[in-house]
Amino acid sequence: MSDHNQVKITKMDFSGERPKAENPLNIQDLTFRDGQQSLFATRGRTEDMIPIAEMMDQVGFWALETWGGATFDAMHRFLNEDPWERIRTLKRYIKKTRFSMLLRGQNLVGYRNYADDVAKAFVERAAHNGIDIFRTFDALNDYRNFETVFPVIKECGKHFQGCICYSLTERRMGGEVYNLEYYVKKAKELEAMEVNSICIKDMAGLMAPYDAYVLVAEQRIIIKNDFRIKRHDIFICCYCKGIYLHKRAVIINKKPVKIY
Repeated sequence: MSDHNQVKITKMDFSGERPKAENPLNIQDLTFRDGQQSLFATRGRTEDMIPIAEMMDQVGFWALETWGGATFDAMHRFLNEDPWERIRTLKRYIKKTRFSMLLRGQNLVGYRNYADDVAKAFVERAAHNGIDIFRTFDALNDYRNFETVFPVIKECGKHFQGCICYSLTERRMGGEVYNLEYYVKKAKELEAMEVNSICIKDMAGLMAPYDAYVLVAEQRIIIKNDFRIKRHDIFICCYCKGIYLHKRAVIINKKPVKIY
């Protein structure tokens, strides 16, 4: 009987002398950005993050998402804080781990398309202030909205992570629109932009584990790139299927946040 696709148990070694993993799983943590944005409307203040910032830096995350999305808007509108100062402040406490941000393409961190010169200046300033990874998405997967910002990300020597927003036509992946061919086509468009990595962004928590497996499997055959999976829930089965197939995949993990 074939053992293809069977999970094999590895003996655990917790000693300090254990060898370094040959192909480690990299985790990108979203606590400081999406954790608080999705759970309590982006009301987390910089002063709330400082007490755990150094501890988060010691965990060994591949990156910490600290900015972008609704944080810029909420800090101006509700928190009376300077969004740019948050990056600089956290950088003083988090010295080893890279910072990422969620960029809405030509929308930047707002709710409409901005002029090209504004978009270019914003990305350049974000990179200058400490953002290392730009996780860039368009809700309709219309990558024309990347055309202004991604060359600036590249010019600044930063990591350009292109997103494919996941949606469904039917209960499972398939149907007339959101089928495997659609997602492969979008991955090819991102590859043509020379992305450093591709994120499958499951904003509504719709992805089934075996759809995640098929999606990553097909794209691995066609596209030579790193893949990330992001879900807006804690459905670990999807992550596990993606990890099993593509062990270099960086999982974008939204941690639950507890308020005491």
